[in-house]
Amino acid sequence: MIVSGFLSFFAFSLTAQNGTNSPYTRFGYGELANRSFGAGRSMGGVGIGLRSSKQINPMNPASYSCMDSMTFLFDFGASAQLSWFSDGTNKQNDINGNVEYMAMQFPLHRQIAMSAGLLPYTHVGYNFGEDKTSDEQQYQELFTGTGGLNLLYAGLSIDVWKKRLSIGGNINYLFGAINHTAKTTFPRTSSTEVINEKRMKFSDVVFDLGIQYTHPLSKTERAILGLTYTPKKRLNGDIYQTITSLESITDTITDKNFGLPTGYGLGLSYVKDDKLILAADFAYQEWEKASFEGTSNVFKNRSKINAGIEYIPNLYSRPFLNRVRYRAGLNYTNSHVLVNGNSYKEYGATVGFGFPISDARSFINVSFEYLKIQPEHKTMIKENYFRMTLSYTFNEYWFFKNRLD
Repeated sequence: MIVSGFLSFFAFSLTAQNGTNSPYTRFGYGELANRSFGAGRSMGGVGIGLRSSKQINPMNPASYSCMDSMTFLFDFGASAQLSWFSDGTNKQNDINGNVEYMAMQFPLHRQIAMSAGLLPYTHVGYNFGEDKTSDEQQYQELFTGTGGLNLLYAGLSIDVWKKRLSIGGNINYLFGAINHTAKTTFPRTSSTEVINEKRMKFSDVVFDLGIQYTHPLSKTERAILGLTYTPKKRLNGDIYQTITSLESITDTITDKNFGLPTGYGLGLSYVKDDKLILAADFAYQEWEKASFEGTSNVFKNRSKINAGIEYIPNLYSRPFLNRVRYRAGLNYTNSHVLVNGNSYKEYGATVGFGFPISDARSFINVSFEYLKIQPEHKTMIKENYFRMTLSYTFNEYWFFKNRLD
């Protein structure tokens, strides 16, 4: 049942990826997706320094080995969002939904664990247009975009020293297609249309590495340091372009250079067992060195800061609300996207809950996020989002064998 569900989710994800209506996704690879799961997403998107036996955390592959050697983890999530756009004169509201991720994690040895899953890497989705006049001729331009990139990952983590030091790595198969269409209509000339369609297809293998060190502070308290590294990658991509008009149809295929940046991550967390988690991350990506369609200097370097908290009133009491995991967080990002030399900043706040199921090993996670896009130039579009993510974390003793006397 789990395997069939995984395959169904896999097929659906490839066709359902359109989690945005932002015009900024017209540039580059689109909007970078949130890679945090469950608890981390409710805590501002942290994950580099998180290490939990009850959650899957692909943001740092070194975290996989902390799970119990008798258990199996399965996690999937979906989201819905409301968005508001404004350019100072015009306003627009949209509603979107998207399958977010699916992953599993299981032990291979007491000190080795593996995780595999599917999640989005970027989203592309926009639809806007305007009326223009050139040489006293009126015409209309309409721009639409769909698609995005996906990550199918498999990761391995090993405890290399006394359950304090662990290392891990992910092998990621990056794939997907991005579609851009520009349609120009001349209503005074028998509704002549010129349609320019561009389809970019990507398929390649990328890697990311992680390390975590756990320092005990007492029998129930510990501090965790996490580090991640993603090497720069030249990406295999092809462009298929078709220009259609009444006079001619031109179909061209070009092969140009694409690239992904070097990325670094640092995460810290403080854990008090069954009571409190405090965590903060800093991530940096060197997008300025990444090419796109054979052109360099089309991006700017990206920094991201996340911080969050999880609190459990009393895990072992009977009242249900005392056993709920209450979460909150903040995040800040300067975008890597450049629009006529200008960029924008992102400010976000999250709250969420982890509702225990059955024996408190499995959870239904709910997170709410408010995100504000603040552009550098006043003529650029301002965006506001309210996003809800619902996920289910299945945690069971799949490898446990009962003893019979």
